Parts: sequence; C-alpha cells; structure tokens
Amino acid sequence: MADIEPAPPARFDTLPLDAKLLRAVADSGYLTMTPIQAKAIPIVLQGRDVMGAAQTGTGKTAAFSIPLLQRMLKHENPSVSPARHPVRALVLAPTRELADQVADNVKKYAKHTQLRSVVVFGGVDMKPQTAALKAGVEVLIATPGRLLDHIEAKNCVLNQVEYVVLDEADRMLDIGFLPDLQRILSFLPKARQTLLFSATFSPEIKRLAQSYLQDPILVETARPNQTASTVEQRFYGVDDDDKRAVIRQILKDRAIRQAIVFGNSKLGVARLARSFERDGLRTAALHGDKSQDERLKSLDAFKRGEVDLLVATDVAARGLDIADLPAVFNFDVPFNAEDYVHRIGRTGRAGASGLAVTLVTKSDARLVADIEKLIKRKIELDSFELDNDRPRFERRRREESPEREDRPQRATSPALRAPVASADPFFDKPYEASSRDEPPAWEKAKAAAPAAKGLSSYIKPKKQVAALFGGGKKPAPAES
Repeated sequence: MADIEPAPPARFDTLPLDAKLLRAVADSGYLTMTPIQAKAIPIVLQGRDVMGAAQTGTGKTAAFSIPLLQRMLKHENPSVSPARHPVRALVLAPTRELADQVADNVKKYAKHTQLRSVVVFGGVDMKPQTAALKAGVEVLIATPGRLLDHIEAKNCVLNQVEYVVLDEADRMLDIGFLPDLQRILSFLPKARQTLLFSATFSPEIKRLAQSYLQDPILVETARPNQTASTVEQRFYGVDDDDKRAVIRQILKDRAIRQAIVFGNSKLGVARLARSFERDGLRTAALHGDKSQDERLKSLDAFKRGEVDLLVATDVAARGLDIADLPAVFNFDVPFNAEDYVHRIGRTGRAGASGLAVTLVTKSDARLVADIEKLIKRKIELDSFELDNDRPRFERRRREESPEREDRPQRATSPALRAPVASADPFFDKPYEASSRDEPPAWEKAKAAAPAAKGLSSYIKPKKQVAALFGGGKKPAPAES
C-alpha cells in the first residue's frame, strides 16, 4: 500500500481576502497558513464565535486579526472626522507586552487600508493614548485595567463594537481579570462576534467562556496543553547552588547565543540578573516592578541581540514572539503547571527547533508531578556533571571570593590558646556553706536599725535633713 502524503499547507491567496490584506500578508513574508489559521480564519469570516486552542508560536494573532480586518473593510473611509472612526473591534490581552505585540501585528496587516488601530496599557502616560482615542480608531487593543480607566474618563465609547477578542483567554478569565472583564463587557452591545484564543483551555475555563459566546465552534490544532514536538525538553536534578553554573555550562557547550531564564519571583529575578551580569553575560531583567518603558527597552534590546540573557518572571511567558530564540531555561519550576507550556513555547516557534531546560531540586517534586499530569508524559530527571568537580561549598566559596586562595593563613599564638590563670584567689577558694543558725543578712540589718516610734519595722524612717540656710530648727517669729 502506498503511503498517503499529507496535504500541502493552504495558501493565504486561496482565502476570500481583499487584495490590500493579501499584499500586507505577502509583505510580512507569509505565503502559507499554519494549522490554526487554516481552520479558524474561514470560520471567523463566516461571523461565527470561535474558541481557538493551539500551541504557542503557531500564529493565533493572525488567525483572528486578518479575518476581522476583512470584515471591517466595509467601514473603511478616509474621513478625518473621529465620528466616522468608532471602535469596531476590541482586543483584550492580559499583559502589556502581549497587547503591544498584537498591536504591531494589526498595524502590519492593516497598513494598506484606511482602518486605524491603537493600543492602550498601564504603566505609561494616559495623555498620548487619550489623544489617539479622541482622533477615532476602528481597532482598540487594550489591557483591562487601563481600558477601564479610559472608559471612566469618557475617552472612548464602545457602543458600536461588533467584534471582541480575548487573547490568552484562560489567563484573562482565571487570575483576577474576571471582574474587570465583566465590567468591560457590560459596556458592549449584546449582538457581537466573540473570539477566544489561547494555548491552553481547562474544563473550568471552557465553562466560563460559554457564558460569553453564542453557539461557539471549538478549533483545536493539537491536544490541549500539548508542548511543541520541535522543542527538546530536558529536566536536570541539581542543587540550588549549582543552577547558575549549569546554565552557564549549557550555554557554553551548545554555543547558545541568546536565551530566556524564567524565575518565579520578582526579587529572585532581579538578583539572578545581577549575578549573571557579574559572570560577564549581557543581561536584562523583566518583571512586574519594572516600569513599562524599562520593560519595552529590555525587550527591544533582546530582540536586537544586544542582550544575551533575558531573566524574567511569567510576565514574559505569554505572547512574546521572539524570532529564532534557541533556548529557554526554567531556573525555578513554575508554580502553575500551565505556565510551563507557555514558558517553553517561547522557543521552537513556527516549526523551528528549540531547547527547554528545567532545573529541578528535591523540593520541586510536587510541581514536577503537576507538569507530568498536564502534559501527560513521564518526566525523567537527568544528572548534570559540571566541568569543575570541586566540592560544591568550596567551588561556591572560590567563585565568590577568589582572592582567598592567595591569602596566607594567620598563625595563632600558643599564648592565646592557653587558659588564662585567675588573678583573684577568692575565686579559687572552695565553696563554704554558712551556718544554718545564723540569720540572713537582711534580718541583721533590720535588727540593727532602731524602729521609729509608731512605725512598722518594715517602713524606713525619714532622714533628718539640715535646713538649706543655717542648721537646726527655724526660729519662731518674734511676737509683736
């Protein structure tokens, strides 16, 4: 029996898209669609609600932005009046970085059209965002908190929204965004097309999403929570003190130029970035305590190749599209198993190969078991042999203080080590018990002191104090 060859990937020019959109897609270097795009775009063009689940790095942003731009072309106009450019599509994203990235893609696909787009997120000045909103936009990309700020300030009106997209929907509905999301949806028309796209969908999230969608179509291109087959996943059992050395050696042995190192806490990430900087690596930290300007500058420097290691919390695990990223390191095993899928999804994107290394300590057994349950795969811990086989404590001591090796040991005088003889013979005398018949010292003092007349023996009599001027008693005044 002859082998059945898989069907070739579908081309964008086979879709019923406007020539202006096809030209923008071709300018971006895309000819064929990814599986999620081939399945979702025709359904979105039909006006149906969609729940799209696919691995990270498979082009979910294009899967919703291109068909929505096609449907909005009927509203395209060259007018400068803000009233002719109301918000038609609203895209909500959980993080600032993801919102900014979606906005870049939307602008790229709409560059040959008259459709306007703007992105708003927290951490930066509202005035430029307000000016852009007042000028009129068709596509608004936002984080929930900042969007509510603009709604309360009456900077934008959402009563003509026809399309709503929740990007990374599981995060939007799962960790604290649900109240904000419900408030935002209350400002929107009931008749709208809603799209939810994410890399992971738990059963609980699916039930929550059903309340926002009308007769949705579920589009899945891979088993939910499945990791990309192009990513080599390695788990090493190490000690906490060896983690940094393991990462440095892997970078050296595999000649890896750039990598992202994920940690669980903002403070730990900041300290780790400084440590790698002392090791001679060009390093940038990315976490929630950084201002938005600092975060964008760090990402831009990393994308330009000016930074070797980007040390980040899970704020960078979702939605960041960094081309040709060769490796990801989990310095800490993530507390949430689903974050593991998103972390390693930063490498091996769009069919490229990648390496994902997770450093596991003895206290991480439960977290690793959660990852096994999620990805439905048995995880084998490998041992890692460092080039330097000195004892761990000695290695750490020498790395941190190399000057100690040449420091001579200070000799200790024998006289300092010998016991010092007692200078007072009283302390050398043996203990002598006092006679039992002898009254205590306080009883002797009480008996020796004469009791004042009319006072208890336990009350101390007043002392006779001489007058300040002259002695004795004050003379009585003379009678007149």
